[in-house]
Amino acid sequence: MEWLNYHHLLYFWSVAKHGTVAKACEELRLAQPTISKQLGLLEDTLGEKLFQRTGRHLVLTEMGRIVFRYAEDIFSIGQDLMNTVKGRGSGRPIRLTVGIVDVVPKLLATRLLESTFRHSPSMHMICREAKLDQLLADLAIHGLDLVIADTPAPPSIKVQTYNHSLGESGVTFFAAPKLAARYRRHFPRSMNGAPVLLPTSNTMFRMSLNDWLARQELHPTIIAEFEDSATLKAFGQEGHGVFPGSTAMEKEICRQYQVAVVGRVDSVKQKFYAITAERRLKHPSVVALLNAARREILHERRSKVQ
Repeated sequence: MEWLNYHHLLYFWSVAKHGTVAKACEELRLAQPTISKQLGLLEDTLGEKLFQRTGRHLVLTEMGRIVFRYAEDIFSIGQDLMNTVKGRGSGRPIRLTVGIVDVVPKLLATRLLESTFRHSPSMHMICREAKLDQLLADLAIHGLDLVIADTPAPPSIKVQTYNHSLGESGVTFFAAPKLAARYRRHFPRSMNGAPVLLPTSNTMFRMSLNDWLARQELHPTIIAEFEDSATLKAFGQEGHGVFPGSTAMEKEICRQYQVAVVGRVDSVKQKFYAITAERRLKHPSVVALLNAARREILHERRSKVQ
């Protein structure tokens, strides 16, 4: 049986957390040559490079990220063991590592993730936000438990993934109260020439909106485009234009951004997915998230416009 030197793994874990050997030296109170040598021995044992240098920092390789995930689990269990033995609490929190595609509305992502705490109040959650392809790469090496996205994983990716529908929502247009009062009457015809704030053209949501505008023969004045949905809403709050959002989050958007509803569109759907590396879901918090999405958050709500 091959044995792992856990001192070497501890040194690796510290360097990976801090990004430099110097900061790991401060934490571990060891000389830099000592840590550097132990890292080399760990890489020799595993037969893999764990770091690549970028300027003054060390960046984990793909294999390094896998080893780091195991190291976090190992030392977390060790800490839990010590806490239990010394009477400082028992029971290890469930850890959930979630990737959120950057175009997913922040309010919706928050509501989805909050539902997992009702199932596991002591859960330790880690959230990462990035483009879909970056998150799927981390999912493939088990760096994430799931990815929340507005599209399913594309069939072109080379790793096995499974798409679990969270549900869908119609679209509501919002604006600051005075602007909403002006464009609410005769909606959606009132959108002709109206100042609007939209997602950027590379998003699925924008493509769906463009199709609807074309079908309705509407030509609003596009004031600004945003990749970040929270920034888009913040500009809308300041009265710069009418903006779209998820009908499922209608009350939350009105309350948080102090805006009013201009009109609702049921024929434009925002769809959301949980993407996992396994077909059969085993993580209890992932199961709780899917159940909450389908039963409470993304169920059908009233809508009034074609």
